[in-house]
Amino acid sequence: MEILGIDIGGTGIKGAPVDTLTGELRGERFRLLTPSPATPTAVSATVAEVAAHFSWHGPIGCGFPAAIRGGQVRTAGHVAKEWIGCEAERLFQDSTGCPVAVLNDADAAGYAEMRFGAGQGRKGVVLIVTLGTGIGTALFLDGYLVPNTEMGHIEIRGKDAEVRASANARERRDWSWKQWARRVDEYLKHMNAFLWPDLIIIGGGVSKKADKFLPLLTVETEVVAAQMENEAGIVGAAVAALYRQPPADGASEQTAQDTVQDRSEDDTSS
Repeated sequence: MEILGIDIGGTGIKGAPVDTLTGELRGERFRLLTPSPATPTAVSATVAEVAAHFSWHGPIGCGFPAAIRGGQVRTAGHVAKEWIGCEAERLFQDSTGCPVAVLNDADAAGYAEMRFGAGQGRKGVVLIVTLGTGIGTALFLDGYLVPNTEMGHIEIRGKDAEVRASANARERRDWSWKQWARRVDEYLKHMNAFLWPDLIIIGGGVSKKADKFLPLLTVETEVVAAQMENEAGIVGAAVAALYRQPPADGASEQTAQDTVQDRSEDDTSS
């Protein structure tokens, strides 16, 4: 089944149709700049433009940079404050004329990695950490998502973790890979102490340069680079919408984690 996946980021909003059986994009990615300010009205209009580009009339999955509960935006660290309390699913459904499922963007990337990438077939506790403008996290237990973990905002040395260890922090302060790796390592050791994951997957654009910093990490947990790279948010958003009917339809919801779990069990039994 093809579903339009849309990844809403701080600088760009991009999307593409996704084959949810294979994780492959069924068309070239289309990207528009994230409007500034990123208000609900402006962002929903841009999402509608992405859908219109593909002449889309089917289900849509959207990854959004905030905690999402029941289709409603609960935080606004990287978007306009007007988003807090906004019914994002209903807003995007109205602007596109399509059924829309909305979830946290890091959770979306996590779904992609668990279904098609570095987490495929992995049991136990898996933590996906996306290092970019900030730090996003997605936590899975035996293939099931614990949503909206937002652990990039834990406090380390009196500061938000993402202020010290995001990819943006490295670029902003012109740190060497070694200098930055020390901070990433410290952050991952905190995650290890809190969660005791069996696997940590490092995503975000910086994962393409994993050879520059992964060998410098000393955290005892297995750490690997994400495999889905820039397509993770789009693919994962589509997977999240695969078996989900938006609340406006009055239908019962079936979450994408059932799909991830089914895939994991298939891999184990094959």
